[in-house]
Amino acid sequence: MNNIPKAKIGIVAVSRDCFPESLSVNRRKALVKAYADKYGMDDIYECPICIVESEVQAVQAAKDLKEQGCNAMCVYLGNFGPEISETLLVQIFDGPAMICAAAEESQGDLMDGRGDAYCGVLNASYAMKLRNVKAYIPEYPVGTAEECADMIHEFVPMARALAALKSLKIISFGPRPSNFLACNAPIKQLYNLGVEIEENSELDLFEAFKNHAGDERIPAKVKEMEAELGAGNKKPEVLERLAQYELTLLDWVEAHKGCKEYVAIAGKCWPAFQTQFGFVPCYVNSRLTGMGIPVSCEVDIYGALSEFIGTCVTQDAVTLLDINNSVPADMYKEAIEGKYNYTHKDTFMGFHCGNTCSSKLAFCEMRYQKIMARNLPEEVTQGTLEGDIAPGDITFYRLQSTADCKLRAYIAEGEVLNVATKSFGAIGVFAIPEMGRFYRHVLIEKNYPHHGAVAFGHYGKTLFEIFKFLGVPVEDLNYNQPKSLPYPTENPWA
Repeated sequence: MNNIPKAKIGIVAVSRDCFPESLSVNRRKALVKAYADKYGMDDIYECPICIVESEVQAVQAAKDLKEQGCNAMCVYLGNFGPEISETLLVQIFDGPAMICAAAEESQGDLMDGRGDAYCGVLNASYAMKLRNVKAYIPEYPVGTAEECADMIHEFVPMARALAALKSLKIISFGPRPSNFLACNAPIKQLYNLGVEIEENSELDLFEAFKNHAGDERIPAKVKEMEAELGAGNKKPEVLERLAQYELTLLDWVEAHKGCKEYVAIAGKCWPAFQTQFGFVPCYVNSRLTGMGIPVSCEVDIYGALSEFIGTCVTQDAVTLLDINNSVPADMYKEAIEGKYNYTHKDTFMGFHCGNTCSSKLAFCEMRYQKIMARNLPEEVTQGTLEGDIAPGDITFYRLQSTADCKLRAYIAEGEVLNVATKSFGAIGVFAIPEMGRFYRHVLIEKNYPHHGAVAFGHYGKTLFEIFKFLGVPVEDLNYNQPKSLPYPTENPWA
């Protein structure tokens, strides 16, 4: 994954001047050792400034972290801590920061060895609110050296995603297709998050594509595709054009990054794309996503943003799927009932034409886009990568800006079942506990679009904290609630 940053977290100890600074120094050393013993030193940097006790030292520490390439920070309260200086440190650093604190070690050392960091976290949180400064505070932020090391390790994927967003550009091509109001994307919240957007016409892309005709790199790119597809290479005649298109996008990314380091793409794939380009872009989209450059369909800008966040968290390919169709009753009875602990309403099919990376499919082959081919010649709809999505744990999620420019998000953990879909596209039989209620009282009630990002594994805890940090109000940060916890709009007699 070349399109995401590596998290490097600078650990800075702070101390209040009426407490022994040795508490903070020794506890920081113990913390760093605990982290190194369990996780290595690749993700962290120990700030050599012994402790931050004053505003001047806060400036020095922030400068040191930046010079050392740290893109995130852990403010470690070895004792009560200086609420003004530590808050200024978070503010000056201007990157994702977390706060954790040292627990007291022994009942035999509660005189000069008592640090009161338990109390200090309260003052730190109050001081940050006064200055509109934000830091991640773990669920229970006070612990031993080993426990705080685990907290920092849990912060690593968060830090990676939050740091990346500040240097992300989303490149879009064309307006959303007609009848796709659900992919409406008010861009104000992108700027609020520090994300840049470059909106282009499809004509710009088409011109660039034509300029890549005869590119000397095309044969090598075709060989890459042939190797990836193997026996699934059922449409060899379209590979040269797909290779030309992939090179067009990769060159566009490099030429248009500007001052940003990372890129995601929101592309348009119909209705005129096929007739003009002579293929559909699905397979190329899947390949770029596998490289760490997420590509969403139907110019879904917040879908691309969601995918990118998932890529940073997982350091793996993600995908974007329609929350598409119900599982037929006979399929449920034959392949799911009695084999899995899910009701029929817990299941659904996630589908897209062919944009899911081959590494996430149980099997795959190149085909034509069946829906588009109902109205167009089949030969111009070739280019989908189709197959059943591999079974395993997933997280279905989305970060969205509403029509009135408010941030909203949902997260639901579940799995792809080992059930043959007997259908077309990149598709899987999904199961999420209480999906029926979640579908009605979150997805429908909160006006979410039909696209959802899919991360392959359970990452709800990390995504929840990221979305909170980004400013999603708790009431608009939704998940699949158990039956014992009704939704506000749920009829209690239902």
